Order: sequence, then structure tokens, then C-alpha cells
Amino acid sequence: MNKFLFLLIFLCVQSIFAQQITVLDVETREPISNVAIYNYDHSKTALTDFDGNADLKFFHPGERITFRHLSYQLRKNTKEQILKHGGQFYMVMKAEELDEVVMSVSKWEQQKKDIPNKIAVIDGRDITFSSPQTSADLLQNSGKVFVQKSQMGGGSPMIRGFATNRLLLSVDGVRMNNAIFRGGNLQNVISIDPYSVKNTEIIFGPGSVIYGSDAIGGVMNFYTKKAEFSTSDSLSFSGNASYRFASVNTENTVHVDFNLGKEKWAFLTSATYNSFQDMKMGSHGPDSYLRNQYVSTGNGMDVLVDNQNAKNQNPTGYNQFNLMQKIAYKPNNTWHYDFGLHYSETSDYSRYDRLIRPDGSGEGLRSAEWFYGPQKWFMGNLQMKKRGKGIFYDGLKITTAYQHFEESRNDRGFQDVVRYSTEEKVDAVSTNIDFENKKIGDLRLYYGGEYIFNKVGSVGSQENIETHLVSGTASRYPDGAIWQTLAGYVNGEYKAKPNFTLLSGLRYSHVWIDADFDKTYYPFPFDDANLNNGALTGSLGFSWFPKADLQITFNGSTGFRAPNVDDVGKIFDSEPGAVVVPNPDLEPEYAYNIELGVQKNFNDKLVFKSAAFYTYLVDALVRRDYLFNGESEILYNGEMSSVQAIQNAAKAYVYGFEFGLEAFLTDNVSVVSNLTITEGIEEEDDGTESPGRHVAPTFGDLHLVYKNQRLRSDLFVNYNGEIPFDDLAASERSKDYIYALNAEGNPYSPSWYTLNFRSQYEVSNAMKVSLNLENITDQRYRSYSSGISAPGINLIVGLGYKF
Repeated sequence: MNKFLFLLIFLCVQSIFAQQITVLDVETREPISNVAIYNYDHSKTALTDFDGNADLKFFHPGERITFRHLSYQLRKNTKEQILKHGGQFYMVMKAEELDEVVMSVSKWEQQKKDIPNKIAVIDGRDITFSSPQTSADLLQNSGKVFVQKSQMGGGSPMIRGFATNRLLLSVDGVRMNNAIFRGGNLQNVISIDPYSVKNTEIIFGPGSVIYGSDAIGGVMNFYTKKAEFSTSDSLSFSGNASYRFASVNTENTVHVDFNLGKEKWAFLTSATYNSFQDMKMGSHGPDSYLRNQYVSTGNGMDVLVDNQNAKNQNPTGYNQFNLMQKIAYKPNNTWHYDFGLHYSETSDYSRYDRLIRPDGSGEGLRSAEWFYGPQKWFMGNLQMKKRGKGIFYDGLKITTAYQHFEESRNDRGFQDVVRYSTEEKVDAVSTNIDFENKKIGDLRLYYGGEYIFNKVGSVGSQENIETHLVSGTASRYPDGAIWQTLAGYVNGEYKAKPNFTLLSGLRYSHVWIDADFDKTYYPFPFDDANLNNGALTGSLGFSWFPKADLQITFNGSTGFRAPNVDDVGKIFDSEPGAVVVPNPDLEPEYAYNIELGVQKNFNDKLVFKSAAFYTYLVDALVRRDYLFNGESEILYNGEMSSVQAIQNAAKAYVYGFEFGLEAFLTDNVSVVSNLTITEGIEEEDDGTESPGRHVAPTFGDLHLVYKNQRLRSDLFVNYNGEIPFDDLAASERSKDYIYALNAEGNPYSPSWYTLNFRSQYEVSNAMKVSLNLENITDQRYRSYSSGISAPGINLIVGLGYKF
């Protein structure tokens, strides 16, 4: 009798628990709380708790049940079917989550729907799925940012006709741009480990109100993973390990991270190692891109060698190591401390576009060597946050950081015994204090201040490769130069109506430069450069929902870029036969921008987005012909070169259109597309106009995506339009060796497309495998202004394990 009673009780308990289900996000496998569950006539209802659990005991087995959540697509199923699948029910996030939170515009959490700026968010799920080789590829994979590459160890983003030091990079809220960020193409973004990035937010257009100098064309904020606390006082341990192989450059990437968490302390460690061999280009495209010959050095002699495989871009391979350590401390609900250490180091890597330059005869190659020394980046970042009821704020954030940058350039002419080298180091200290005030009715205020100090170390040397005798030569920058800025800002968000939000801000920045010039190697007609400039910038915009499914945004803003040490004091060869010399008489350049955006949601089945923008740049800092001590030519590194300098010598304007489309054909199948059209003009000294250098061609993508509980796949096309010779910037026309030639023998950038496939399958809750095939038709192409050809057909295999 007792056994029978026990069995009866056991069966009843099992029956009760068997009706418990868990609602999860289909991609993250995280529980979803507050999901409304109801039958046809709403006579039976349930709601998921914090852990995504709900009880379906009141529903009949075959009864059709609806699952609804503000952020997810509506789904229906029967209790019987759900229980057959182990009681786990998966939901898919909506095409456009109106309550999505972003931090880039004010440095505090704001709802994306209230912001008039165009912001693209690349979340962790998309980063994991696209499996980028570097953070430059992470941006390019978004379909909204154009990326130029001079070598495989590179990637210079272009946004709305601007690039390099007119775009701002930040990591965890700390400005990465330093005093020697240059106007030429930059590769600093590759120092950021994509495996450590939690999400990326891209602001399109000026962001100078919050970020100060350099934020003219846009801001790219990389937010790295955080150390996670335990939900109880017991120690929690979790982590990830992954491996990636790519056939086109024999890539081997290994990554591991692990998290230790207690209730008040948490530690996260992340490490990634990349090994890349030479990149192979595609089979179908311009023959001028082929690497028919390269320079080989042996027994002190340089000789031209025929390349056995002309598609192999020799030399382009390199290695990289990234390390991150996070420590978090939460003594109470008021204070939160985050400490982060980041370190990145590459091996030497060749600047490929300089190694394919022909010599004066056109029969040989100009350089035997041209390589960057190890690119190193270190950042220590301490952030203190306070939540509470202060007199003037509800939130306080203090961020202080130290960064150290190292880079070097090394080049030697063909059959020249002298290798010229310059080595640069920058130490950067920054402090930000940011406040949030939500107590003034429908007005939220964000305000704060910033101080940044940069010191540049720069030395030059030349080595005889036969005798190994090393002697001094001119440095690239004035050694010991200092760049610093002090700024204050205020930004306001006013919700005039539930469907109408105004956002406005002002910032004043002051910038100082102190640089002393060494006249040992060049008789400069000046002793120093002492710049003292101030700039006031502002923004005003609105976000309006005339209907619940229609959003209209407008934003007007100004941006500026103060001259940095690179502009004022640089000596370098900008192109064959030209040398850039210092110019201490520079002033800031200013941008004036307007932007209009429209977004329409058609019953959560189709979302259409568009934006139009216009930016006018005055006193633009550009490279122009110059006189040095009255001379238009000087001897530089053994070559007579025409003299140029950075000058406030031009006006420029850029305008364009951006389109986005998301169409949900079924619960599992969707179509996503992006298209960007940009035009830009620079005004020359004589009043004539020429195409802008950093104006990307028309580019876009089209994706057919399939998702279910375990599988995600993406068949997509990337495409770029042509830039004909007449629309090629004057500075690009002189680099005809990196371009294809048209019927008249003039350089141009051809249009191209690639067909690609990505897939990711979740073998279990712990293991994922991915299989990608890029450039399936094996196209041979170069992105605009790039010195290296893009990868040919590329098989990528990835494995990820969560523990």
C-alpha cells in the first residue's frame, strides 16, 4: 500500500513538472522573461518568470497557444508539441527592436528609437556568426562600412566620404585616436581582438559633441566583454574556446576565454593567437593584379624572381597575439568598478602596396623591402560608476586610461645597401568624467569633461645591410612632441511628446601642440610648432513617430578636427617622388552636416530604412605642393622628391544615400540588404574641383538567411560599383600600379561582386561548428584604393565550445 501511494504521488509530481516549459532566445539560448502566453479567446493565460519558465497545466494538450513578447516575433504552437521537444520553446527577435539600447551618443544608455543619428549596432551574435578575421573585417561584414587595405595586416574604414584621422575609434569608451593618427590609411583597428568584442556601435556623421576632435565622418565604438558576477555567493566558472581555419591564407586562429565570478568580484581572461600565411587572390579578374615577380635577397644581393604562382601575394603573411584581462568589483548596488587590461602585438608585416611599385624604368620593382615593425598596443582602463541620488546627477562615471602605442617603418630600395627605419612610440593618458541627470521632468541631461595628454617619441636610423653599421637619420616626427586637449560638453534629450524626442548638445574643446624640430638633418626654417586652438561644436535633431510603425529622424551637427602632431611635424614619402614636410601654421578644419532618416515597419514582416546626408568641410587639412626654404624639391632617402605639406587649403563636400531592408518571409527565412551611395568633391587651390580621395564606390550586399533552433545559414552577395578614371581622386591616379587600366591605359577601379555562403550549426548547447565558403566564383578584385587584392575562393572552418 505504501509503495502504491508513493508511486501515485511520484506520478502526480512528474505530471505537474512535465507541464513546466522554458522560453529561450533561439540564438543566445538565454531565457526570456515576461512572455505572455494565452489561448485563442484569452480565457487561459500565463507569464514567463525571470528564468523564462511558465506553467501550462491549464492548457489542453492540443490547444493552440500564442506566445507574445514586445521584442520577439509572435509564435504559436500546441502544448503537446512543446512538451515533445523537452519543454523548451524558442523565439526569434523581431526585425527592429524599438527598445534597443545604445550607449554611443551620450555614453549612457539611451533607447535607439529616441536618437536622431544613424547608428548601426553589430551585436555578439552577428560577430560570432560572421567569424571575422580581424576587427576591420568585423566592420566590413556589417555591409555598412567600406574598408580599404594596403596589406593583409590592415584595414582602414571609410564612412560617408571620410577615413583615417577623420573617424574616431574608441574601446570601452576610451578614445584610441592618438597624436600620430595620420591622413593616410590606418591599420590600428586590427589591434582590437574581434573575439573579445561584445558589440560594436557605429555613429554615422559627426560625433564631436561627445567625442571631440577627429569625429567628423563617424565614430566606431567597440565594447569588449565584461567580467560576469555570480548570482550567488558561490564561485561560478564558465568560458569559451574556439578555433578557425581559412584556406586562402592558411589561417590558424585559436581563442580561449574564461570567467570566474562571485557575488561581488569577477575576473575575465581572454587570449587569441592568429597565424596568417601569404594571401592568394582569385582567378578571374584583371591580369595587372597578378604578382608575377618579387624581390628575393640572398648573399647580400637583390634579384627579381619569377613567382611560381602569380596569384600568391608574396609577402603578406604575419602573426598576431591579443590578451585581455578584466576585473570587476561591486561592493554594493551604488558603486561598480571595472578594470581592464588590453595588449596586442603583431609580428613584422609587409606593406604590400609599396612592394609592387615599379621602378623608374617600369621593368623592375622600386623596393626590396618595405615592412612595418611589430604594431603594439597596450591599454589599462579603470572605470568607476555610481548610481544614486546625487545633488546634480543620477549617474556618475569616471574613466581614466593609459595607452602605449608602438609602430615602425622600414624600407630599402632595390639593390640599395641602406635600410631606412623610423620608430614611433606614443604614451597617452586620458580622464573622462560623465554625468547623467534624469530628474528634470521629461528632460534628461548628460554632461561632463575630458582631458587627454599625448607624448610622442620618434627616432630615425639607417643601417648598411652589408656592414651592419647603424647611423642616425631624420625621425618621422619631432621627438618629444606633446598634444593635449581639455573639453567640456552638455547633451540634452527632451521627450516633448511620447512620439517626439529632441536631442541637442554643445561642446567646447581646446587643443595644444608643443613640438621642437631637430635641424640636424634638415635646415627647417622654424624651430618649433606651438598651436593653441579652440573649437565649439553643436548638434540638434529629433526623432518623430507620426505613426507607431513609421519613424522620421533629422539631425544637424558640426564636427571638427584639430591638427595633430602628424599634420604639423611629419616627414615621410607620401608617394613615389614626393616627400611631405612639416607645416607649423595649421588651424582646425570644420564640418557642417545635415541628415534625414526614414524607417517604416510593415507589420513586422518588412522593415525599410533610408537616410540622406550632406557634409560640408571647410579649411580642410589636405596634402598640397609646398616650398621648403624656397625649394620645390629636396633630397629624401637618397631620392630627389617634390615637396608637399599638410595645409588648410581646400573645401570639400560629401553627400549620399543609405538604404537598408529586412524582409521576414517566414518564421525561419529572411532577406537582408544594404546599399550605400556616396559622392564627394574637393576644391583645389585654383577653384577647380576634383573627386574626394576617401569617397567609397557604391557598395552593398544582399543576404538570404535561414534560421531554426540549431542551424543558421546565409547565402549572400557583396558588390561594389566602378570608379572610372574621371572620378578617381588626383592622388589615386598617381598610384596606377594598384589599379586596373581602362581601354585608354588610364587607371580605374573596376566593379566587382562575390557570392558567399556562411553556416553555423549548434551540435549541442555547448558546441557550435561553422562552415563558410567565400568568393565562391573565385573573383580577382581589389577594393577601391587597396594595394592588396582580396581573397580568392576561401573555405573557412570554425569550432566553438562553451564550458
